[in-house]
Amino acid sequence: MPNRLAHETSPYLLQHADNPVDWWPWSEEAFEEARRSDRPVLLSVGYSSCHWCHVMAHESFEDEATADFLNAHFVNVKVDREERPDVDAVYMEAVQAATGQGGWPMTVFLTPEAEPFYFGTYFPPAPRHGMPSFRQVLEGVRSAWTDRRDEVAEVAGKIVRDLAGREISYGGTEAPGEQELAQALLGLTREYDPQRGGFGGAPKFPPSMVIEFLLRHHARTGAEGALQMAQDTCERMARGGIYDQLGGGFARYSVDRDWVVPHFEKMLYDNALLCRVYAHLWRATGSDLARRVALETADFMVRELRTEQGGFASALDADSDDGTGRHVEGAYYVWTPGQLREALGDDDAELAARYFGVTEEGTFEEGASVLQLPQRDEVFEAGRIASVRQRLLERRASRPAPGRDDKVVAAWNGLAIAALAETGAYFDRPDLVEAAVGAADLLVRVHLDEQARLTRTSKDGRAGANAGVLEDYGDVAEGFLALASVTGEGVWLDFAGFLLDHVLARFVDEESGALYDTAADAERLIRRPQDPTDNAVPSGWSAAAGALLGYAAHTGSEPHRRAAERALGVVKALGPRVPRFIGWGLAVAEALLDGPREVAVVGPSLSDEATKTLHRTALLGTAPGAVVAVGAAESDEFPLLADRPLQQGAPAAYVCRNFTCDAPTTDPERLREALSS
Repeated sequence: MPNRLAHETSPYLLQHADNPVDWWPWSEEAFEEARRSDRPVLLSVGYSSCHWCHVMAHESFEDEATADFLNAHFVNVKVDREERPDVDAVYMEAVQAATGQGGWPMTVFLTPEAEPFYFGTYFPPAPRHGMPSFRQVLEGVRSAWTDRRDEVAEVAGKIVRDLAGREISYGGTEAPGEQELAQALLGLTREYDPQRGGFGGAPKFPPSMVIEFLLRHHARTGAEGALQMAQDTCERMARGGIYDQLGGGFARYSVDRDWVVPHFEKMLYDNALLCRVYAHLWRATGSDLARRVALETADFMVRELRTEQGGFASALDADSDDGTGRHVEGAYYVWTPGQLREALGDDDAELAARYFGVTEEGTFEEGASVLQLPQRDEVFEAGRIASVRQRLLERRASRPAPGRDDKVVAAWNGLAIAALAETGAYFDRPDLVEAAVGAADLLVRVHLDEQARLTRTSKDGRAGANAGVLEDYGDVAEGFLALASVTGEGVWLDFAGFLLDHVLARFVDEESGALYDTAADAERLIRRPQDPTDNAVPSGWSAAAGALLGYAAHTGSEPHRRAAERALGVVKALGPRVPRFIGWGLAVAEALLDGPREVAVVGPSLSDEATKTLHRTALLGTAPGAVVAVGAAESDEFPLLADRPLQQGAPAAYVCRNFTCDAPTTDPERLREALSS
């Protein structure tokens, strides 16, 4: 019998719909049942492409005896962290505060008032490596609930009080200046790995938002060290196993310091952020490698993640069938020398092994290798390599494919819209811009209600039940602003404005200027989550600050600019101390220091060749956070086009910043210089 999850839209929850565990989705009804039956709540949080979530599900949640115990003594609640980032954030903060570490699957035991009193992550079916078995944990919690209820209540109350007292050190409402950004760069230099690129040790995550800061800092100051760190890190990642050398796109992270062995899940947000990073690196340097990786990553997203409705799916799983019925991590992506010979014949297999670094010993499990592009002195014939790559891709396509999480997350689609719009514009790929418009149309049709409030997720064109959080509003507004600059369609600026009005009205603390992750009228949890740090994605705080600043540059709106400046106070506090974890905040601060610049391109029509040249030149300017409006002279499509006539009948570009404007120019070269100095 399917349990209550059978009617959910989340692919992760649907994976558990046939468990013998009597799961509830997160709901008031679940907690009412806990109060009625006087049972504690087991909260299990994960996501569909999480390897250890699958392991624990198979070992424990599919086990009849374990399920019988859970059903008898607990109310069991399953949460998809990607659908409910607010629930995940609140209880993850409690887990990390109590244990010093966190991760998924997250296992938390709650009172019927949703107060946590015992925590963990993955629990094995039998004791090992110093960990108790899941059954031992369940019996211990049941015993405490039955025999030591006062103690449980005391622990839960203390945890909730401690969480309430963990208000962030906000650092005031003054945005960072030259000094703080220079200190942030120095801090990054200290943590940089000069041999391998990237920051810190293993596991190593792609530092996409930090690279955006480095590129903007270089553009504004000319600091060569910043550009070098960005370039070298991008090259190392693109040559490593974290990048799919056959199909394009990036895995979630590398388990080693050298970018060799990835954790194979492919997330939409990583690929959107990295596609944009490599496009911006090409814009700054003209690097052929950056161009190739930006386009291959964009093509991967459109080919493998686009849904029938035009949005982008969340993720591809790390695990897939290895051909024997076993689900194995990386099975779809790795190769042995024997598999190369089967696909290519002896001569080309030997060539492929040298080119991609495939060895008899292997770099992964059971003698298999993750494909890389090792640095070699050998010169390879381009046509032969292209043939090898195509045949390997065709052979790989016959393997069982990893599962896809088809839910559309608003925030991550916002990131994809920005990346695809800009990549399409830079490389004359109108199909990529069309894909961005398609995703934006889906968000407007399905995720926005009549008051322009966002829904967090949809699946198969049906909106989910969960309200959008701050990152949804910030990232979707960012995507719409990028789309407005690329397409010249002012409606996207209008939609961004609707979303940002909600940010000002429902997410900002009026007194401090601080931002909350959930709206003032959202479901009340044990605390209102608030996290300004950028981790796998820009925090809602940083994303909103960037979009508010861009919108203010487009419209001259003082409330939006002031809100952005006040929100950047946290970057002044955290940037010099933990620059790796506030990368997008630092990138937004660079835009603020540069102006940001406002560019208006006017011409007789958008199809006029001279107008298109000026527009493209404006989009390729490296000035941090510059906004671009393009349209016919006297058009009311964008506020920046007002009172901007043609120059002696010719298309012209106007560049302004900080209430000062350059003389209009009809010369693309002069415009290029104005946006790069």
